[in-house]
Amino acid sequence: MNMHPSHVQSSPDREDAQDALDTLRKWAMSATPEEVADLDPAVARLLPGQEVSNYPALARAYPEEFEVDDAYRATMPDLQNGPTSLIRGARQQLQHVGISNFRLPVRFHRRDESDLTLESSVTGTVSLEAGKKGINMSRIMRSFYKHAEKTFSFEVIEAALDDYITDLDSIDARIQMRFSYPMKIRSLRSGLEGYQYYDFALELVETEGVRRKFMHLDYVYSSTCPCSLELSEHARRERGQLATPHSQRSVARISVELVGEDCLWFEDLIDLARRAVPTETQVMVKREDEQAFAELNAANPIFVEDAARLFCKELLADGRVGDFRVVASHQESLHSHDAVSILTEGPTFAAQSLDPKLFNTLFHVG
Repeated sequence: MNMHPSHVQSSPDREDAQDALDTLRKWAMSATPEEVADLDPAVARLLPGQEVSNYPALARAYPEEFEVDDAYRATMPDLQNGPTSLIRGARQQLQHVGISNFRLPVRFHRRDESDLTLESSVTGTVSLEAGKKGINMSRIMRSFYKHAEKTFSFEVIEAALDDYITDLDSIDARIQMRFSYPMKIRSLRSGLEGYQYYDFALELVETEGVRRKFMHLDYVYSSTCPCSLELSEHARRERGQLATPHSQRSVARISVELVGEDCLWFEDLIDLARRAVPTETQVMVKREDEQAFAELNAANPIFVEDAARLFCKELLADGRVGDFRVVASHQESLHSHDAVSILTEGPTFAAQSLDPKLFNTLFHVG
């Protein structure tokens, strides 16, 4: 029997790779660009200064002098206005599509007849019919900028909404503007003044030709637990033991639909909230103010259920307010969790399901 030794093929080492590279480079030097491209276009990288003939020579410098004319613009692709065949996924209507958090300075009119310019965050959306691919979102911004120099009111927001409904050929649309509104607040006893900043949002919604106006306010206050207050007093009275009730910074998000002809000013909604729950957090504080605030909290102990109902009472009494919602969060100093409540009036804000992170947004970060 003849025995033949087995040949085990070993992996090439660096020397083998170098030999192969030299061979490939020699071949590429004598081959045509087409032959190189046919083998593998990457081989051309072995030949500095040579180009593959079927690969375009592209300019790499930014053409600052280039100007776009109508003829050139007409050749540019516009996928969002493409045919229905370009739609990916189900051909369903979108209730909202647009842009969120584009910012610009906006001038607002105040209750005292003065104007105030504030940085505003704008969200603009439209509905999208099932047979349309998409929208040109920059048109929403362009529509809004047409009116950005005007003193804003709901009438001006309506004009902006009209423009981008027309520009985008949509049925339903929405604009929301968020901003932080400053008001000078006087301290309780010392007479000092400082600016309190209130998170507001204005919202204009058009659905099936019907327009509705909404205002949202985050009101920040102190809540002293009534149970803790009574237990503290019990310890003092029964055992001569000093004890303090727990209180905490709390936030109520008040959302209202505006109805009727009379204006509900930003200051009006703040005043309404303060009448309902007077323990608003303070700005400028001296010792006499801190003592006064302790007395004010003791005079107005409040559970989170109480807060929602107190705001509700004031809102029901204001003829400029239609449907509304109050979402309250007491960020407990006793517990490692928060106490929360929601109260709605009318069908507008009623919901069976809640945003899982709704209460996480009710934090005042200063």
